[in-house]
Amino acid sequence: MGCIAAPLDMNDEGEQIVHSENSARDESRRNFVSAAAIGGIGLILTGTSSVAQQPAAAQGKSKPSDVNATEDLMREHGVLNRVLLIYEEGIRRINSGSPPSANVLSSAAGIIRKFIEAYHEKLEEEEVFPRLEKLGKLTDLTHVLRAQHAAGRKLTGEILKATSAALKSKAQAQEFIRPAQQFIRMYRPHEAREDTVLFPAFHALFTEEEFDRLGDQFEEREHQLLGSAGFEGTVEQVAQLEKALGIYELSKFTPA
Repeated sequence: MGCIAAPLDMNDEGEQIVHSENSARDESRRNFVSAAAIGGIGLILTGTSSVAQQPAAAQGKSKPSDVNATEDLMREHGVLNRVLLIYEEGIRRINSGSPPSANVLSSAAGIIRKFIEAYHEKLEEEEVFPRLEKLGKLTDLTHVLRAQHAAGRKLTGEILKATSAALKSKAQAQEFIRPAQQFIRMYRPHEAREDTVLFPAFHALFTEEEFDRLGDQFEEREHQLLGSAGFEGTVEQVAQLEKALGIYELSKFTPA
């Protein structure tokens, strides 16, 4: 049912009280809208604006591009996963008798070497693992992850060597397939365990203010190593390799 109106036989004093309360509420609403505008929330009351179109302040962020430390690490896992898809497509094509350009596979391995191993994994080894280990948390897991980082670097070296020349023979192709398959098999559970166990435990060590500052430090380090393009530039490099292999369009992965 709707709101019950004030009785018609209320006295003058009662009517004045109801009026004052309504006025106070109206004034409160006006103050809120004014404060919102002054504060830069910038909601456009046209009925057509979306959350994505609102300024970052409305979403609780200082800049639209800001991500915290573990969000940064997890989106870098997205880059890793896309390179694993490139490896898988390379293996599929070789097994079907139409090997791809060795240069495409070599470039993919080069992204792993520079972006994942020299930047992402070093960040984990120097900033993430030690903080947990110092407190005696997840030490068995960090031990395994370190060992897998070392094994991955060895496999990447083998992939780079195998793809340094055209894959003209089955023997040459197998020199790529074996380490690539081992790399894929190891890194799928590796990154999944980090995303679901390691990173949440790491995040819990900080206040949100401390974690925001750490995210800024990670971003500075990213640009020092990768230049101003940083993560976005690496994503574009991966996209170009996907296009060269014909696997860029996401719809192609949808079952018929």
